[in-house]
Amino acid sequence: MFRLMFHEPAIPGNTGNAIRLVAGTGCELHLIEPLGFDLSEAKLRRAGLDYHDLASVTVHKTLAAAWDAVRPERVYAFTTQATRRYTDVEYREGDVLLFGTEPTGLPAQVLDDPHVTDQLRIPMLPGRRSMNLSNAAAVAVYEAWRQVGFPGAV
Repeated sequence: MFRLMFHEPAIPGNTGNAIRLVAGTGCELHLIEPLGFDLSEAKLRRAGLDYHDLASVTVHKTLAAAWDAVRPERVYAFTTQATRRYTDVEYREGDVLLFGTEPTGLPAQVLDDPHVTDQLRIPMLPGRRSMNLSNAAAVAVYEAWRQVGFPGAV
């Protein structure tokens, strides 16, 4: 399945929503520290509802530690700075979908990391800064999952 990765997430509700997303799709969620919250925080638990036990969530001390653990073949970094659309990719199981912190996104050193295969954007109307992190992640995960035929879904 796919690996959803949040680099230094700051808002507990977004990560809670992502926990629910990965529980429903079979993806893995990888969180890169520092986190802007404690994983036991009430807002995170509320957003994830009772899906925490159904989700694969791993916290990594650093991005380098995440790369060592995940050993990705392909990493797609989502950024408003990209010119290529997320729908222009042929996703494969095992791909990493990488998102940055709210509200600043991925820093330049992460976008320039040699593990990053490509940078992708989700189209929006002009003059909009960005989408909500968990909404953007859901858009990307469901497109990737759709492309491989929704394995495991009913």
